[in-house]
Amino acid sequence: MRRATLAVIALVLSLGVITDHAQAQGGRLKTIAASKTIKIAHRTDALPFSFIDHDKEVAGYTVDVCKAVVASLQQQLKLQTLKIEWVPVTTQNRFDAIANGQADLECGASTVTLSRMKDVDFSNTIFVESTGLAVNASASVNKLQDLSGKKIAVISGTSNEKAMAAKNQEMQLNATLVPMKDRDAAVVALERGDVDAFASDKLLLYGAEFKNPQAVHALSDDLSIEPYAIALPRGDWELRLAVNTALAELFRSGDVKKIFGVWFGQLGLRPGALLESVYQLGAVAK
Repeated sequence: MRRATLAVIALVLSLGVITDHAQAQGGRLKTIAASKTIKIAHRTDALPFSFIDHDKEVAGYTVDVCKAVVASLQQQLKLQTLKIEWVPVTTQNRFDAIANGQADLECGASTVTLSRMKDVDFSNTIFVESTGLAVNASASVNKLQDLSGKKIAVISGTSNEKAMAAKNQEMQLNATLVPMKDRDAAVVALERGDVDAFASDKLLLYGAEFKNPQAVHALSDDLSIEPYAIALPRGDWELRLAVNTALAELFRSGDVKKIFGVWFGQLGLRPGALLESVYQLGAVAK
């Protein structure tokens, strides 16, 4: 755990301190200020981080963090109003939406990776997750070793897919990874017994809407550490600085823990050591 904590601290510092000073073409902040509108990409299925609630509203932990960021950007840009235009995205097109200008920020459940940094930039870390496994009770799987020869659902193009593939090879499980287009499809496949397990971020597994929760249980194993951040246009250092300034204000005030309480308090959860480190290191001084 100590090594994992140090790894996350190093990642947070690298995201917050190393700055690309290359001027982005046009600069999204200028467009945002001129239009008085900011376009935010969001997920529809990443409960409790970014999803559509029963009132058909965009909701979640990351969504609330981004709303706080928008309020700060409005002040930084000295605007009387700053409208949010919500742009629904999937795991497959979320970063394309940022790269092609369809959205200014992506507020979902996106893990920071070096390969993704080739296409987009990221804000300071806003959450730390881990890849876990939900298993069908009929599959008699109680530990990772029991997955030998089993079928495991993964969502195509996610860091969870890579983590599960690496663990499959490392432990020589000879399991079959079954790609799914989205979380809903994976949940259906798991409940029907088409697959024996589903690899995803742990809290997303807790938030998944299983029709028969008693037929599914989660393993305690952590397959990987998943640092979440807000995706931004690559090279736009002014927007990244403005967003990180907003996040620092949110972390310094302690309001980020109130947001955590809204979405995870009902599960009896409190920020762990890794997440506390993220909050403390993200509270960058002015």
